[in-house]
Amino acid sequence: MSHGHHQFCCPPAKIICDPPRQVIRDFYHPQLVEVVHQVEVVNRHHCVPVYKHVVAYSERDEFCNVNTAGYRKSPGRAHISQARSRR
Repeated sequence: MSHGHHQFCCPPAKIICDPPRQVIRDFYHPQLVEVVHQVEVVNRHHCVPVYKHVVAYSERDEFCNVNTAGYRKSPGRAHISQARSRR
């Protein structure tokens, strides 16, 4: 074909932009959260009987006089009565 061989070039096309699409990528990171567990300590005091044995006593001294009515005197010896004393 004898026409002038001319290379055809298309004009630059106008850029068409679609509305943006979101691509979501989730990343998870540890986050410390304090959880408070309340504990109530109850100190219970109980009275328990423990027996402590105590002995109460009294002490007295008696002085006894010699009864002269039924007393026989031996010659040379006198009879003296003494009460025992407790220490």
